Amino acid sequence: MSSEVNQFEEQEFTTQINRGTVIRILAQVRPYWRWVLGFMVSISLVSVIEASFNILSMQIIDEGIIGGNRETLISLFIQYGLRMFILACLVYVFIILCGQLGERVQYDMRKKMFQHMQTLSFSYFDRTPVGWLMSRVTSDSSRISDLVTWGMLDVTWAVVNITTALLFMFTINWQLTLVVMAVLPVLLRIAAWFQVRILVQFRDSRKMNSKITGALNENITGVRVVKAVRREEKNLEEFNELTGGMYRSAFKAAWLSALFLPAVQMISAIAVISVIWIGGLQVPTGMSIGAIQAFVAYIVFMMWPVQDMARVYAQMQQAVASAERVFALLDTPAEIVDRPNAKDPGTLRGEIVFENVEFYYEKDKPVLKDFNLTVRAGETIALVGPTGHGKSTIVNLMCRFYEPRGGRILINGQDYLDMPLHAIHSRIGMVLQTPHLFSGTIRENIRYGRLNATDEEIETAAKLAGAHDFIITLDKGYDEQVGEGGVLLSVGQKQLLSLARAILADPELFIMDEATSSVDTLTESLIQQGMDTIMEGRTSFVIAHRLSTIRKADRILVIENGKIAEMGSHAELIRQKGHYYDLYTNQFKQELEAKYTKAIETGEYEAVVIAQEEKQATGD
Repeated sequence: MSSEVNQFEEQEFTTQINRGTVIRILAQVRPYWRWVLGFMVSISLVSVIEASFNILSMQIIDEGIIGGNRETLISLFIQYGLRMFILACLVYVFIILCGQLGERVQYDMRKKMFQHMQTLSFSYFDRTPVGWLMSRVTSDSSRISDLVTWGMLDVTWAVVNITTALLFMFTINWQLTLVVMAVLPVLLRIAAWFQVRILVQFRDSRKMNSKITGALNENITGVRVVKAVRREEKNLEEFNELTGGMYRSAFKAAWLSALFLPAVQMISAIAVISVIWIGGLQVPTGMSIGAIQAFVAYIVFMMWPVQDMARVYAQMQQAVASAERVFALLDTPAEIVDRPNAKDPGTLRGEIVFENVEFYYEKDKPVLKDFNLTVRAGETIALVGPTGHGKSTIVNLMCRFYEPRGGRILINGQDYLDMPLHAIHSRIGMVLQTPHLFSGTIRENIRYGRLNATDEEIETAAKLAGAHDFIITLDKGYDEQVGEGGVLLSVGQKQLLSLARAILADPELFIMDEATSSVDTLTESLIQQGMDTIMEGRTSFVIAHRLSTIRKADRILVIENGKIAEMGSHAELIRQKGHYYDLYTNQFKQELEAKYTKAIETGEYEAVVIAQEEKQATGD
């Protein structure tokens, strides 16, 4: 993995809460402000009613039990029951409002991120780990949702609890209330000390979680390679190091949180002892037993939110850290966008011109430099040459997955940067070296090429691609599940479905990128037939590893170091006996040797066939 990717994944954010980030987080609930107001009012009323129970308990003790007034006791119990019923209703209201609001906020954020990611260019995904993106869309959006719902609810509950408790205590005994208030600054100072240290550990934990997600994704998607090279033990060792780092950070955060709770309880105990001592001394002068009990209850009632604030604050830190990463994704500008006056040309059929095109992925490392090429309408262009010399780059520029750093690409004389992206992408069909299928059925994957296609059109496309014969042998035919990424099918079968999908799309510009490099000879023959069908009358670009598949191309371009080293038809290049001739004859000799070996092993050796192939290799 490149250092740029590592730096991106390890991106550090400030250790203090960013006010701008908090404002952006709160802005997520703006469309649902009525819901927010509803659950905040509900939790406030819940807090007030809960606080009033202590006053009722005081009256029950002083007037009902100690005073021996049976009628007052019954009346107070009825009031207690009515308030409990109202409390239950309000709890239901704030839970349902808060829960639904959380889901809506999470849905909105995930939708925004998904939509934005679809506007980003390939270069962004080249340098950004998949695990990083998955964490943003899943766990980070969930943390933000929790902050603006349950987090906001907890803060509201804590503030109203403390305020209500102090007000009720003032009505009972203002001197004892001042004693309790003297304890609050000490509690807040302790809370602040712990919160700063808990914040650092949670930030480290979030960073390690992003790494773990990326490593897990790579190991799952690359499970075949892992097993093939017997790397399970090494991967487990590396994964243990990552999870160990996250464990240590999470453990330190939990350890600090555990220390915080006893510290708060010690301060609370001092406050309770002070109230009981001072209140007990005031009993002869009018302080009732019920009032002392109410004071103690209010201290507990007030201290629970203070204790809980450590957890709430830690969650807020996690949510803010998550939000910083989510907003970093959403704020990433799309490198390839439509120009303000972009116009759909209506078709891509026509002459395509690469005019002095320059391109690089990294500065000072040019891939194409002063590249020129004119492609006639309906012409088939084959690109061959060493790996990493610019073949796929030419195709990616043609599709406008990337844009030239210099020069122009013209279609029918118009700079393709003046065309909408949709006008280009919707008219291009592409079959890649490693075809990608989506979870679902074969029918759904072929229909991905044209969503309004009928079942008959899907089957027709499959027949033209040579895929129909193997599809009908499956238990459920076109309704057979392909598995995640097409894992239930062979590479050749996935390639045929990918070709059928391209045929169904009926593109004006067709691209084959090493589509036959990983398939057997029989599948290659089927793919070649499908290629002949779809390329007829269309401008086509074919990147080939097996040179036998491009002999019919109108022109073959040998690309070396980002430039055209040789150009011509198959016969012309063979006669030139240059680089293409060397590539073709060497490859053919290797295939010929493999056929010799197989013929001898199977007893099907036929000298006449071999002689014909040798003659074709050297005299075509």
